[in-house]
Amino acid sequence: MDAAIGFVVAHGDAVDRARLSRLRTGAPVPAGLLDAAEAGQTPDGGWPAILDDAVGSVDATCFRLAELDDLGALGRPAARHALDWLAARQLPDGGWDEDPSLAGLAPEWARPGDPEARFYLTANAGFWLTVAGLDARAAGPLDHRVGGAYAGVVQAAAQSVAAQLGGDGGWPSFLPAGWLSAALLHRQEMYHESARIQAVLAERIPQMSPADVAWLAATLRRVEVGEEQWLLVSARRRLAETQRSDGGWDSDDGHQFDVHTTLRAIRACRAAVTSAG
Repeated sequence: MDAAIGFVVAHGDAVDRARLSRLRTGAPVPAGLLDAAEAGQTPDGGWPAILDDAVGSVDATCFRLAELDDLGALGRPAARHALDWLAARQLPDGGWDEDPSLAGLAPEWARPGDPEARFYLTANAGFWLTVAGLDARAAGPLDHRVGGAYAGVVQAAAQSVAAQLGGDGGWPSFLPAGWLSAALLHRQEMYHESARIQAVLAERIPQMSPADVAWLAATLRRVEVGEEQWLLVSARRRLAETQRSDGGWDSDDGHQFDVHTTLRAIRACRAAVTSAG
């Protein structure tokens, strides 16, 4: 852990170091850095996939919420606006899809109209609306259920995901959709469905990249899956095996994202100091 912290300090930018500081000690983040992390939001609340685009992306918005979560900013107006935007974009079947205008530039996991992409986006959006409900219930009408103001939206997302699971716990989408779905279902107390997915993921851990393992473990820890669970024990072991001598972990998207992967690994291996918001 000390080596990982040293890697982020040496190679991260100001926002990365602020994320690290908050993960370690709960230190408040300077307002200027929060403003920078929130930059580029569209007027309707989403963040675009490409800088200065006018169309918000579900995938890009979830990615930005992950960064803001590390900064303790999910309770700020920008994140609340984004979460309201996500909730409003839910489809009648409980799922999400990207705007058709993004078809020409969307990666395969966010391609409009693609069933695998829809499952992934549903798990991702449902997860972040669930996380927001863990930390703040004041964004809308008071509701004691998981998701707070977004409780009905989250419940519909979980039902949509659960209906598409295979009998063996498999899911009809990309690998990350597995841990996002498991986290979403865990918080809905759909423990049997979540456990089936986790069993499949546990079998895949030895072949997963460090970036995927860090993402998996950070996601499940965020919804309070116990660190003693076999899947998380296996994930920590895999992270220990794959950490580089400089303290960092390899990103799947190029070395410019190694700091991001390392921050996820730190989140995965340490209990959050304070709740975000």
